[in-house]
Amino acid sequence: MSKEEKQDNKSTSKTPPLTSGGGGGSAVVTGKAFDWKLLSRIMYYVKPYKMVFVVAAFLTIFLSVVALLQPILIQLTLDKYILANDYQGLVFMVELMIGQLLIQTIAQYYQTYLTNSLGQSVIRDLRKDVFNHITSLRLRYFDRTPIGMLITRTVSDLETIADIFSEGLISIMGDMLLVIAVIGWMLHEDWKLALITLIPMPFLFASTYVFKEAIKSSFQEVRTQVAQLNTFLAEHISGISIIQYFAREEQEMRKFKAVNLKYRDANIRSNWYYSIFFPVVEILFAVCMALLVWYGCKRILNDQQLHAISASEHGITPGLITSFIVLLNMLFRPIRQLADKFNTLQMGMVGADRIFKVLDTDDVAPNDGQLAPPVLQGDIEFKDVWFAYNDENWVLKNINFHIKPGETLALVGATGAGKSSTINILNRFYDIGKGSVTVDGHDIRDYKVDYLRSKIATVIQDVFLFTDTIGNNISLNNENITREEIIAAAKDVGAHDFIERLPCGYDYNVMERGATLSAGQAQLISFIRALVYNPAILVLDEATSSVDTETELLIQNAINKLMQGRTAIVIAHRLSTIQNADKILVLDHGEIMESGTHQELLKIENGYYRKLYDLQFNSAGIAKPV
Repeated sequence: MSKEEKQDNKSTSKTPPLTSGGGGGSAVVTGKAFDWKLLSRIMYYVKPYKMVFVVAAFLTIFLSVVALLQPILIQLTLDKYILANDYQGLVFMVELMIGQLLIQTIAQYYQTYLTNSLGQSVIRDLRKDVFNHITSLRLRYFDRTPIGMLITRTVSDLETIADIFSEGLISIMGDMLLVIAVIGWMLHEDWKLALITLIPMPFLFASTYVFKEAIKSSFQEVRTQVAQLNTFLAEHISGISIIQYFAREEQEMRKFKAVNLKYRDANIRSNWYYSIFFPVVEILFAVCMALLVWYGCKRILNDQQLHAISASEHGITPGLITSFIVLLNMLFRPIRQLADKFNTLQMGMVGADRIFKVLDTDDVAPNDGQLAPPVLQGDIEFKDVWFAYNDENWVLKNINFHIKPGETLALVGATGAGKSSTINILNRFYDIGKGSVTVDGHDIRDYKVDYLRSKIATVIQDVFLFTDTIGNNISLNNENITREEIIAAAKDVGAHDFIERLPCGYDYNVMERGATLSAGQAQLISFIRALVYNPAILVLDEATSSVDTETELLIQNAINKLMQGRTAIVIAHRLSTIQNADKILVLDHGEIMESGTHQELLKIENGYYRKLYDLQFNSAGIAKPV
């Protein structure tokens, strides 16, 4: 992505304001179905679609009213037209009921479509913000956060937020409104019959509450196990080659079975609660129906025996009982679903809480700098720099060096000496604890982060290529880089011929992590990538350690061209590749032990560099170059 594209994305990002004080943490789910602070943050993303939300809410209310017309029409049809043998009236009422069903069907279609569309639009915008935020986080965040967990956050947890609109918030509003309307209408028609019929309702509400609380905890466990499963799969599929190299398939399969078993058990527990709740609801519904039939028929028979007149004169009619049967079905259907919908809403809240915790993570390089000069010379200076990853154990201690524009600095030392930490600091992936780092005389914190990184090209040992064409992997889809520039850079590196031999040439798809290329070919691609971006500062982190001798010669020629007129920092184990460096720093446990040119360092008897040099060439069994 180009710098302009990245800035455009950030300028249009709709990150909602924080609701908690000071620290930037998200609202914590307290177990309530409605966490208003958290809900307000979700509703922030509804603002661009507020008309859709309003229309969906109106249709929900409208559906509750239209649905209530059905039992009313049935009662009128039975009492006034069927019992009175009024065929024309019956036909008219049938036409009304058909019209009511058509209107209800159309309204239901648009309500369902709008609520789902609203949910998907919200999570689309939210997912963009999450991805944009994740790409701006420092490397140390990913050092302690499993990639599978982040995948869960940006995919399945976001889907639970969509359910807030399609199956949760608006749907719950409609169901509760329908329950109130049905009970109110039943009381209006015959309060005695309604009270007798609804005797089991307190038991239904109590069981619904118990089910809601039980299923909530089981759903939370399901979400936790989903994250664990995704983390395991992401890690093990990425490392499948190691598993196969060491024949660990059986052992890793046992681990996967254990993780998968926990996920299965969590789902079974949630299903177990459903298997209890739904039969309880059906039993209570049957009791309500039995009370309705018993009491309604009892009143009709008693009135007829005592007064020998039509029961219709006393308010109890076959049409009323029939309408109550329909009303009971309308009442139990939403109540049966309410507990599930409340938990859908709760899971959406849990998912939103997790997502906003990622968004509220402030582990981002502060981008308060304003400097973005047209030209960067590449004058780099470290002054008394101290750095630690965990603020306790210093990785770099009192580092001092100065690289003038166009010079080459080489860093050597054993693994863990602090070489890679130095270039991570320069790119502002991590901030130093003490001291200062300047570029062209300005503190690196005074530069815009995107600008500074766009002027530094880094080639690392473990090359990462995306599932895309070679051309797009070189340009990183930067529209400002033309195909002609890519080909010219490939020719300078010496990779043009091998690329042309591939099927489709520069349009050849390298697959995930460059799986269809050799290590040397992938490394050449990374050098072309660095060259086309025309950096002011070039960083080579063990860039030739994983290639064969022939490829190394190609890369070394490319390095020589690439370094011309640029400041370069080279990290290398192969001392033969850094003998022409203007200055070499020897690091050991985060401290500079020696500095100087290749020849100067060789003259130091029993020096660190001399020992590394003798050890490397003696072990190689070759004559030492001079």
